[in-house]
Amino acid sequence: MRDIETNINVDESEIKKFEAMADQWWDPNGKFKPLHMLNPTRLAYIIEQISSHFQLSSHLSTPFDGLSLLDIGCGGGLLSEPMAKLGAQVIGVDATAKNIPVAQYHAQQSGLEIDYRHGFATTLIEEERRFDVILNMEVVEHVQDPKMLLAECASLLKPGGLLICSTINRNSRSYLIAIIGTERVMRWLPVGTHQWKKFITPRELKLKIESAGLTNINCKGFVFNPLLWKWSISNRNLSVNYVTASTKSQ
Repeated sequence: MRDIETNINVDESEIKKFEAMADQWWDPNGKFKPLHMLNPTRLAYIIEQISSHFQLSSHLSTPFDGLSLLDIGCGGGLLSEPMAKLGAQVIGVDATAKNIPVAQYHAQQSGLEIDYRHGFATTLIEEERRFDVILNMEVVEHVQDPKMLLAECASLLKPGGLLICSTINRNSRSYLIAIIGTERVMRWLPVGTHQWKKFITPRELKLKIESAGLTNINCKGFVFNPLLWKWSISNRNLSVNYVTASTKSQ
């Protein structure tokens, strides 16, 4: 089995950033405040895409019963827990070791059974695991090789499965909002959390997804309204945060 400390797609500087913030995952006013604010909008998109793709009823209390789901870069479990509550069998993996006990403790307190692991997608490939759904949210801009990560996701996806991937566009607007605004003006994140050169345009992401053998079926924006102080899903505005859904042919 591959040593998780020598995975070639890991950016050690990125891991150190998140290690320093690991104990604040579930503090809505802490260093992960932006994710807490965005999370309801992320969840709405994820639930809609999974329900539509697998033709599941939203009227059931646990509509995702029977679905296997992998949350890559699970952090403290902000997405893993809601997916488990909806009935999915969830494995959460994260390259930051300190995130795992935080996620495990919170899941235990919430009465949820989630398989959290310190590791990478490559470990699960070696175990020959396959999933109906893979979440890859706000991760591709933090690795050395996004194309490699997406190829690993494709390998882990069952035929007919669904990959949901979100990231940040690369342009002058995203630099002003995601870096200057979020990190330096609002101080929602520590300075240096993001690197603009690692941001990925929607076209670049689509090409990387297709190169992995997947078909992109949906792409929408996550847009923050400073007047209403809330996030929403946009069909057209992909200028900063955006999300895609892709599937693997049968």
